[in-house]
Amino acid sequence: MPDLLNPVREPIAEFVSRGREATVVQTLRSTAAATLAYVAALWLTSEPAPLTAPLTALLVVQVTLYSTLTTGIRRVNSVIAGVLIASGFSALVGLSWWSLGLIILASLVVGRLVRVGEFVPEVAISAMLVLGVSRVAYTAWDRVLETLIGAGVGLLFNVLLVPPVWVGPAGDSIQDLARRMRRLLLRIGEELSSHTTVERAAARLHEARRLDHDIADVDAALRQAEDSLRLNPRVKEGLLRRVVLRTGLDTLEICAVVLRVLARTMTDLAKARGEEDLFPPEEGVALEELLAHVADALVSFAVLVTTQVSESADAAESRLAGELAAATAARDRAAELLLEGVQRHPRHWQLLGALLTEIDRILAELDIAQRSKRLMEELDRSAREQRERHPQLAAVRRWVRDKRSRRSSAP
Repeated sequence: MPDLLNPVREPIAEFVSRGREATVVQTLRSTAAATLAYVAALWLTSEPAPLTAPLTALLVVQVTLYSTLTTGIRRVNSVIAGVLIASGFSALVGLSWWSLGLIILASLVVGRLVRVGEFVPEVAISAMLVLGVSRVAYTAWDRVLETLIGAGVGLLFNVLLVPPVWVGPAGDSIQDLARRMRRLLLRIGEELSSHTTVERAAARLHEARRLDHDIADVDAALRQAEDSLRLNPRVKEGLLRRVVLRTGLDTLEICAVVLRVLARTMTDLAKARGEEDLFPPEEGVALEELLAHVADALVSFAVLVTTQVSESADAAESRLAGELAAATAARDRAAELLLEGVQRHPRHWQLLGALLTEIDRILAELDIAQRSKRLMEELDRSAREQRERHPQLAAVRRWVRDKRSRRSSAP
């Protein structure tokens, strides 16, 4: 007899298996916060159904603590504005089709005036929900009190139960991007010693262009990880980790742009060669070896920027240094062979020079010394911006450091 519960168990099992994903965690956290806000409003107000409190908690609770604190005030303002508008209209005209239109218009205008930013539509949403979900409260204060209860529960929920840090998923996304770039480089290298049609070269160019969409997805995951590191008491050296990940993605983005240009060069070369092979056998093998080392260096770089443990980071840095050294040696051998070929047959020399230039640019971006310099510059810039944005906080930190240094130097 077939198990009738299988159609139900499989979706539940899939849902539970994705428990670490942001959408699942946010769903569970929002549900819990909204329920707690409703219970707290029942205790603290006389309303029989204080639905504004769970509504506000649902809007305030975010995936990360930083986004909760930074957007919570604007969300509360938008909800309170909508509540006041709905309460005023309900006392004057009640709910009808024309009063609903006036409420929406007034809510959108007021939302612009109170400067709630991207939460202007929530003013109108709150007004409509407050007016139509159930009985309207006797006074605007009842709804405002419910809103404050919901906002307080939402903020305390994320302060006491700190959201998880999303560095792991962001690191996985960065490594996946590097592996996709590696596969593309290897496919390009495999076609260098044979006849490559223009259509096949154009297909590789299309793959390189699709990397832009992948970078956008990785950037979204990284922004979430950066927010989860800010103001998180469980995180040490959050600024350093944010800068390491962000500069790592910036480097891969530049390499992806250069890779797209390289694929374009190969397409132009395929058009110019016609029915001939792209390269003679010896040159093709040398270039294939070079691209293989560059591809491995990309993955090693991604592993380095996403590794948190110092021992693993040292191993990743050594592996990257080895790959870069091998790529540099292979580049010099390929350059010698290409130079000899150009001297014999100078046709299309500009495309061959462009190919080497693009490979040099990728190797320069992955250089360890260059990356260390970029990290220091970015850390200095971030610290300077933070001091300029919060001068009083910077003054307090300097005072604390000076006091500690005087204590340590005292006999």
